[in-house]
Amino acid sequence: MDNQNEERPGGRLPLSERPLWLNALLAFCVYVTFIYSPWDYFSKPVAEAEDVWLGYMFRGEAARLTEPIHFLLYLALTWGLWQMRPWMRFWGTAYMVQLTIAFAVWGILDERGHCLMAPASLVIWGLIQRKRKQQKCSFYGDN
Repeated sequence: MDNQNEERPGGRLPLSERPLWLNALLAFCVYVTFIYSPWDYFSKPVAEAEDVWLGYMFRGEAARLTEPIHFLLYLALTWGLWQMRPWMRFWGTAYMVQLTIAFAVWGILDERGHCLMAPASLVIWGLIQRKRKQQKCSFYGDN
């Protein structure tokens, strides 16, 4: 799989040739980008808006101001995964680290959280990293 995607239009690797974990991550990004984010932004009143960054819950106007940033992040992740861009190796991993920290911190700080969210997020992170290393997947432009 190393240089196969260089021959494909846009460097895309067919979904059937990608690891399952990568397709699941792409599906999640597509859902958040095109379904959840627009619904969250346009259907909820500002008073009910909530957005989490690094585990800290923002509410109301502060949350509404940060929601477009989340949308743009997920849009970039969706495009990067769809096109198998080389920057996704670093930025996708960086965002997943941020999500792991966010789930752990939110699980401790928020009244709806649970103390098991921190270890659970670390286990999920570890499983994804293990699968990623087992199934080396080439992003377009990787050497």
